Amino acid sequence: MAPPAARSLPAAAESRKVILDTAARLFREEGYAAVSLRDLAAACGMKAGSLYYHFASKDEIVAEVLRIGVERAFEEVSRAVDPLPKKTAPAEVFRVAVHAHLRTLLELHDYTSANIRIFGQVPPAVRAAHIELRDAYERKWSDMLNRFPLAAGIDPRLVRFFLIGAMNSTLEWFHTGPATVDDIAEQLTQVFVRGFVKP
Repeated sequence: MAPPAARSLPAAAESRKVILDTAARLFREEGYAAVSLRDLAAACGMKAGSLYYHFASKDEIVAEVLRIGVERAFEEVSRAVDPLPKKTAPAEVFRVAVHAHLRTLLELHDYTSANIRIFGQVPPAVRAAHIELRDAYERKWSDMLNRFPLAAGIDPRLVRFFLIGAMNSTLEWFHTGPATVDDIAEQLTQVFVRGFVKP
């Protein structure tokens, strides 16, 4: 028979997951400042003091939500593009990556959406601790963009900013309807790779 400590681990891990899943949803819906530990505990069906068994503070919770959000986007994009053959055209690699990022953002994860919506709202120390991971994900996009023969005078760093900003802004206006996530991804790819003015 397993000792009590060993038996309690799955339940503790499940409680931690419930807290993080709920926090990600609340942060996505309401923002960072509007969600108190009391609100979070109530949404989890727990007493506020129970949260401290798993996390020392609200900032520790939000830091974990931010980390998971970027990691999941990073993983989805990497899973989509890394198996592509080395000779795959840059435009196709780009298209696959855009689809993966937007699916993660709009269909799969509260964490990814929460990351984008609250990053500018969290305390500076939390943002600073998170920068390295965000930079690594952005380098993934830089590597893909650098495969294109950019026109003279085009700054690839600004192109990356424009692209990620455009993808992330879909959170503000996309709703399930006539245009699907795949439709949005195809249009965005078309605009960035070929432009929107008829030759």
